[in-house]
Amino acid sequence: METIEGIVLNETNYGETSKILNILTSKYGYISVMSKGSRTIKSKLRGISMKFVYAEFTMNYKENAISTLKEGNLLNSFSNIMKDFNKMTIANNSVNLVKNILKENNDKNIFYILKNSLLKINDGFNPKLIYDILSIQLLNYLGVKPDFSYCVNCGHEGILTFDLSIPGGICNNCYNDSYLFNKNTLKLLNLFQNVDIAKIDKLNITSTKVLEELDYLIKEYYDSYTGIYYTVK
Repeated sequence: METIEGIVLNETNYGETSKILNILTSKYGYISVMSKGSRTIKSKLRGISMKFVYAEFTMNYKENAISTLKEGNLLNSFSNIMKDFNKMTIANNSVNLVKNILKENNDKNIFYILKNSLLKINDGFNPKLIYDILSIQLLNYLGVKPDFSYCVNCGHEGILTFDLSIPGGICNNCYNDSYLFNKNTLKLLNLFQNVDIAKIDKLNITSTKVLEELDYLIKEYYDSYTGIYYTVK
């Protein structure tokens, strides 16, 4: 028996009263857990056996098998996300993206990226920008992490733009005719790649051009180099 921090990514009804929960955990990554009787009104497991619940789960853990949930301590139900359609949509997109990444890499650090992203969205930070940050950071776990600080051709520190066809940053000397991204877009992408999401205390971007370029670059990068269909909104 052990207690593990985790987030329920999805739930499936099992039998007449139970559920199978797919939980992203801090210790074991993505696991499946049987929550017996959790669909009954009086079940002590009912409140923690739902999608988007963030809790400490006490279970009989079984490697390469379905574990059994015994009890749990709710840490956050993300109630602000659940009552806002836009936040809920982006939270769903975040979870779906994470599940696609987990098919390729079950690294435990992915849990913290998702947890901190959902907490920030729940706390009122711009959900789309948090989703952008999560999306950029998850590329590292697919082995296709882009570099927004060095020229891919000559190694010069500092870039003029990012060439999606290479892909990589391009400096003034190596520039030919690729699209010139706004310098603030490039600065943000470099920041997004390295920032600790848990420590973000301010996030406000008003430039429509920058926001549009962020959407374009991230989606094109995912579509071209990951094999994962990327949902912008």
